[in-house]
Amino acid sequence: MSTPAHSAIIKAIPAAFDAAKASGDLLFFDSEIRHHTDCDLNFRLTLCPALLHKPTPSSTESAKEEKKKDPFAPPYVEKLHVGELTDEVEGDEYVVLLNKYSVVPHHFLLCTKDFQSQNAPLNPSDLVQAYALLLAANKAGQNYFAFYNCGKDSGASQAHKHVQFIPADEDGPPIEELASTHDIDKEDKAFALPSLPFAHHIRRLELSPRSSHDAMDRVLTGAYVSLLDLVISTIRAAPDHPGGTPSYNVVLTRRHLILVPRSKENGVLSKTGEELSINALGFAGMLLVKCEEEMNAVIEEGPAKILASVACKSVHEEQVKGGPELDGDMETN
Repeated sequence: MSTPAHSAIIKAIPAAFDAAKASGDLLFFDSEIRHHTDCDLNFRLTLCPALLHKPTPSSTESAKEEKKKDPFAPPYVEKLHVGELTDEVEGDEYVVLLNKYSVVPHHFLLCTKDFQSQNAPLNPSDLVQAYALLLAANKAGQNYFAFYNCGKDSGASQAHKHVQFIPADEDGPPIEELASTHDIDKEDKAFALPSLPFAHHIRRLELSPRSSHDAMDRVLTGAYVSLLDLVISTIRAAPDHPGGTPSYNVVLTRRHLILVPRSKENGVLSKTGEELSINALGFAGMLLVKCEEEMNAVIEEGPAKILASVACKSVHEEQVKGGPELDGDMETN
């Protein structure tokens, strides 16, 4: 199910991006992509030196003002505003905005029209609208994936609930390529990729472009809830995990839904001592670095090891066996 409204959004993105970039309302940073395979995941490492000089407020007062302002609330910057969507069943309203600071062309956001917290899980309308945009893009001959950073340790940069979308290669982001090679017996069971050294939970989605709103709601919500249960049981198994609302990352493609529980936001590069903020893109297999020194440090340390340092230890085998603190349906490898 992708409606004319979703198709109109996708069709409008390229021209809106060009116009916003030309006006200066959107800042685009040139970058270079390098590939590095680690733990069977073909990482895309993006080198973007311009981020060393990313514009910042010029005074303490302007910094405070910028922090207070919600960039996803009206009045919207005209050139960043692409359109609006309403869930046909629940009536939930959304606004689609271009990402102001873009390293990837046509990076856009699906934001709740009224303020909702980025610490909240995705609800059925969020999932259906996000998936409908992926279907609309595919119908237009484009391949996108969506990601969501939930909680204070997830790498989220804004408090207002928003799902992000960026274009991907034909095979999808690196994690999609790897997940697609995994054989499963049942699509309604979660699975994990044995080569990855951190906890993650994946569901293969039984959906097609012809799926109805009800079918999308049922499949996406069911998959999300079951994976979130596994995230919570993984966190419960970590004795040193910080308390409070769980933090996790979400990656959504047309074929898979992936959730990764988080233990902290920043990894530390042992070679340089520099902190590296990691969000859902990292677990999609895409890391951003600002200089050659940082690039070399990431490759030397190993991207998968860096991700493991901010994630949780896998308790997949225990979850397969089941138990009072480790419930959820998982498939063995």
